[in-house]
Amino acid sequence: MGLSDDDNPYALLEGRLGYAFLERRRLESALSHKSYVNENPEWGRPNNERLEFLGDAVLDLVVSHLLMDAAPERSEGDLSKLRGGVVSEPSLAEVALELGLGDWLFLGRGEEHSGGRRKPSVLADALEAVLAAVYLDGGFEAAFTVVRHLFEGKVRLVGEVGAGDFKTRLQELAAKRRLPVRYTVIAESGPDHDKVFEVAAVVGEEVVARATGKTKKEAEQRAAEAALPHLLR
Repeated sequence: MGLSDDDNPYALLEGRLGYAFLERRRLESALSHKSYVNENPEWGRPNNERLEFLGDAVLDLVVSHLLMDAAPERSEGDLSKLRGGVVSEPSLAEVALELGLGDWLFLGRGEEHSGGRRKPSVLADALEAVLAAVYLDGGFEAAFTVVRHLFEGKVRLVGEVGAGDFKTRLQELAAKRRLPVRYTVIAESGPDHDKVFEVAAVVGEEVVARATGKTKKEAEQRAAEAALPHLLR
């Protein structure tokens, strides 16, 4: 695990979530990757896979509610597509990276050495598990508040832009200001069969957003999505 504190090693994470756990064991289970539990049977916490299953359902419900409010004119089919964009693995991984969630994960040695703290699949699963832990610890109202806090910006953005090509939308907005857009790979991590690319979106001469993805194209889309709010102001 990465960060620590004398009294509460999760205080910073709880502050970023906007929720303080009543039962810390729930959060620790949510942060426990199966690789760590398998290597440390004395740990005494289950891995986060069951919590991930529950968190997926909690997230879908809350995001559906938020989208209904944010896009009242959209059809059921449109709302399903919009929700898919918000709760996709790259989107969840982006939120997890913003939280710094990887710093608190309990990972086995192999997962640690292969860059698991920044791996989109690991981060997305852990975030869903944390949301489930909030739900079990504080009830649906607490989970709703945390999801809204973390995802409201994404919900608002897809409501305005749609779930389509974020790169195209960014290009259109930048063109109106006569600004060029380009994407630069700033980091690569992980083995060849499971690479993670970090890409910067540059508008004009300014780096306005960074994002990761399993391919360069995916990372560019995520970076464009993150950059859009800067041009929608």
